[in-house]
Amino acid sequence: MLTLRPSISRSRHSAGTGPADFKSIRLLADIPEPHIHDLTRVAWQERFTPRTVVIAEEAPCEALYGLIEGTVEVLSGVDDQETVIDVVEAGSALLLACVMTGIPYVASVRTLSQVRILAIPATAVRALFDGDKGFARSVAGELSRGSCRMLLDLKSLKIRTSIERLADWLIAMADGQANGNGAFRLPFGKRTLASRLGMTPECLSRSLRALAAHGVHVRGREVILADRPTLAAFAGQEQ
Repeated sequence: MLTLRPSISRSRHSAGTGPADFKSIRLLADIPEPHIHDLTRVAWQERFTPRTVVIAEEAPCEALYGLIEGTVEVLSGVDDQETVIDVVEAGSALLLACVMTGIPYVASVRTLSQVRILAIPATAVRALFDGDKGFARSVAGELSRGSCRMLLDLKSLKIRTSIERLADWLIAMADGQANGNGAFRLPFGKRTLASRLGMTPECLSRSLRALAAHGVHVRGREVILADRPTLAAFAGQEQ
């Protein structure tokens, strides 16, 4: 289990938390203004430096954390062994299922960059769920999307080889870029990527070299997919 770094790495404040901060979180985007006004009385913000544990696995679930700025990794660790379960970007609500059920956090959350987080007491979130049908639908939608995403990850883990999973991930990253030219920058380090895909760092390095035959060129964190159709065919994607 991961332990929280000393409080010097976190800055907590409630002043200045307004509607724009709430609406930057997808789960909270459609909450009526009167409910947002009520939540501002109990919510607060925190800022974290990179490599800070925001949520410790098995800690009591006392708040919903919404990521306003930055990127975090969701991970679990036993006996100094860590595995990255997911990498989450701004706009997301962290470990929502734990907040809604009241169970201890089932994983840890650690920052990959400078991060700003909106925190709302779990009791206030559950009270809003009980009293606002629109918010309840948003929670159901968010949990359903998360469940589908995890099932897709599990399916990929079971039916694809590690190098095929890497190829699939690279294509998804390239397709998400606005320029659409097949060039992008890895949003986090290769060690984190390896753990996220269920690979060792050494396996990731070998796989990246092997994918050069399918048009993948990597220099540091810069990636170019020179032949997307060939790479997609290798990854087993339908064209």
